[in-house]
Amino acid sequence: MKRPSWKDPRLLVGVLLVLASVAGVISLVGSADRTTEVYAARDAIAVGEALTQDNVVRAKVRLGDTEQHYFTVEGGLPEGAVAVQRIGKDQLVPRESLGTADALDRKPVAVTVEQVLPNQAVAGTRVDVWVALPDTKNGYNEPKLLLPNAEIAQVTSGSTALGSSRSTVLMVLVSDSQMPALLGAQANQAKIAVVWNPGGAAS
Repeated sequence: MKRPSWKDPRLLVGVLLVLASVAGVISLVGSADRTTEVYAARDAIAVGEALTQDNVVRAKVRLGDTEQHYFTVEGGLPEGAVAVQRIGKDQLVPRESLGTADALDRKPVAVTVEQVLPNQAVAGTRVDVWVALPDTKNGYNEPKLLLPNAEIAQVTSGSTALGSSRSTVLMVLVSDSQMPALLGAQANQAKIAVVWNPGGAAS
């Protein structure tokens, strides 16, 4: 048997295969480690809130094939964009969550309630809004479900005019078709009750 020389075709083929394998591994690792700089919410961004450099932060993430669904820092934020869906704190800003103000199909309306709400009733969760209209005997009619599964945009504490009792102000998202009924109930001094809906979609 002869000792193989550097001119042996089999040895050259083996060396080429090893080099090709190493190059492939380096390329694969490099592509897997590629990060993209995108935007994330600094704090929770409510529906209708404009997106600016003040309420977002930059985040380097590996998105792979999903990069097209997010706004990259390189591309920048679209001018005049508002949130059409709630974006949670530290959540990446997806393209589907942004739109224009005139494209909003739900608008925040303040609803004041005197009842104590459960701790789970926070922004992004759902509630059922019930109203009882005044009757002709200085009382109220039977409550009716006016806004089923309405999303809470914001929760703040309030007080009565005399400051003797506490109240809660909910900003709930209302569609244009539901708006007249809610505004009419408020104008007619209806009693409004809000019930947390644990089966509602959370965002």
